[in-house]
Amino acid sequence: MKNNLPLPLIRKILERDSFKCQKCGFEDPSGENLEVHHINPKIFNGLNESSNLSTLCSICHKYAPDSEKEFKKYLSEKIDSKLLDTFRKSDYSISKKTKLGMDTAFKKGRHITKAPKGYKLLNKQLIKHDEESAKVKNIFEEFLNSNISLTQLAKKYNLTTSGLIKLLKNTTYLGKVKFANHESDGQHEPIIDKQLFEQVQNKLSV
Repeated sequence: MKNNLPLPLIRKILERDSFKCQKCGFEDPSGENLEVHHINPKIFNGLNESSNLSTLCSICHKYAPDSEKEFKKYLSEKIDSKLLDTFRKSDYSISKKTKLGMDTAFKKGRHITKAPKGYKLLNKQLIKHDEESAKVKNIFEEFLNSNISLTQLAKKYNLTTSGLIKLLKNTTYLGKVKFANHESDGQHEPIIDKQLFEQVQNKLSV
C-alpha cells in the first residue's frame, strides 16, 4: 500500500470500509491491494480525516480524478470488480517487476519516473534543460515575491493549478529522489536552492 498516512489511520479506514473498494466492491482482507484515497487531495489542503478518506482498490485508485467534485462523481459510477480482475492480475505481475527495478534505481540515486519540467532524461539520468530549468526557477521566485494567485501563475506558464502546486512542492528540484515514501540525494543537479524551496513551502502553507 503506497501511502503517507499513519498506519493506525489506514487500518481504521480499511476496517470502516470493510476492506472493500468503494467503487468496484473488490475485497482484500490483507489490505495489500487497497489504497486509502484522499477525497479532497492534499495538494488542495485536504485533511487526513476519516470524512476525507475512502478505500479504493489499486486499479480504481490509479484512475481516480484529483478534483473532489469529479472524484465523488467517479465514486458514484459503480463497476463490478470482476470486470477488473484481468487488469488487476496483469497490473500485479507488472508492478512487482517494476517495483524491483525502481527500488534498484532509487538506491543508486536515479530518478525513477518521467522527467519533471526543467529536466530531460538522457541515458536514464536527469539532465537540466537550460531554458526550462530557468522557467522553473522563475516560477518559484515569482510565486514567492509577488501577489499573483496560483490560478494566474498557472495560466501564465500553461499549467493547471494542481500541476503548479505539485511543481512547487517537488523536491526533485532540490536534487532529491523519491520512492515508496523514502527520499534520498539524487545524482542530478538541483534547480532550486534549499532556502528558496523552504520559503515557497512556507508561503504555500499560509
